[in-house]
Amino acid sequence: MIFQRAAIREFTHTAAGVFVALFAILMTTQLIRLLGDAAGGKLASEAVIALLGFRAISYLPVLLSLTLFVAVLMTLSRWYRDSEMVVWLASGIPLTAWIKPVLKFVAPPVVVIAVLSLLLAPWATQKSEAYRQSMDQRDDVARVSPGAFNESGAADRVFFVESIAGEEGKVKNVFISSIQQGRLGVMATAQGHTETMPNGDRFLVLDRGRRYEGTAGTAEYRVMEFDRYALRIETKEARGFEESPRTKPLWDLLRDPQPANLAELLWRLGLPLAALNLAVLAIPLSFVNPRAGRTNNLIFALLTYMIYSNLLSVSQAWVAQGKLRFEIGVWAVHVGMFLLLIVLFYRRQNPLAWGKARWRR
Repeated sequence: MIFQRAAIREFTHTAAGVFVALFAILMTTQLIRLLGDAAGGKLASEAVIALLGFRAISYLPVLLSLTLFVAVLMTLSRWYRDSEMVVWLASGIPLTAWIKPVLKFVAPPVVVIAVLSLLLAPWATQKSEAYRQSMDQRDDVARVSPGAFNESGAADRVFFVESIAGEEGKVKNVFISSIQQGRLGVMATAQGHTETMPNGDRFLVLDRGRRYEGTAGTAEYRVMEFDRYALRIETKEARGFEESPRTKPLWDLLRDPQPANLAELLWRLGLPLAALNLAVLAIPLSFVNPRAGRTNNLIFALLTYMIYSNLLSVSQAWVAQGKLRFEIGVWAVHVGMFLLLIVLFYRRQNPLAWGKARWRR
């Protein structure tokens, strides 16, 4: 029908704009956080882009769910404000007729949300944690960024290297400040390289340079020239990746039905179901009375989304703590919102009967 094609077309256009806006806000906030961690030394600067990509995949299911809800809500609210909805309703089309075009519009995105929630988002979270851990376990030479001051992993040395050339790890114009036995030592040299001993120990070898050593606050210091100075490179012990329910693939959660795994499974299954429920719920929530305020329904819709999301989080926490059975928690919130959906549809379809019932009470 004409109204179905018009509705789906406008849903799509609105959803595209809403998704771009929400995605830009998400990427901006996450980029600020990652850059803050990199500036504070908690994260390597070269890991920012990779972690930003992994986080984008992790947040896409929630972002798409919110996009569908807002797109349907904004489109139908505009139709109410411009009296287009009044024309369709006056022509004999009931409010429930909008369920079909909404379901046609949300069906492909809900499938994408399910794939992201069940498969891709856990994979992205796992890769993000593994990548962050691998960057944290690098040795001091691997942490060095040419042209910038870098602190060692043990926080007892500061390195400055002007440039790094070749696969042999040759460095030029090196500056190292370190504290040994309470004395501050500063070394400067024009070049150096890395060497690996037979036992696996790695050393940074400085060629033909000077070392200035002294105690801060006193005039006692000494200057030493050297032809070769070797600094042992501290390496961190490789640790195995510690898995959490958020990083486990779907089949691992099903194979090990512990409360924490079941809680994570409840959350993953709940995202596509919530997206479907919210998209249909936006139909009665989009009602706008032109004579009343235009923001009342938007505030109520926002509160509904927040309550829905929080109820899912509470159900997940209760299942993880053993306070709620998984068989009940996986559907209880969605059934409750579906009952609310029926009540709202009945209220919009029968406003006079609803008003009389309230007057009698």
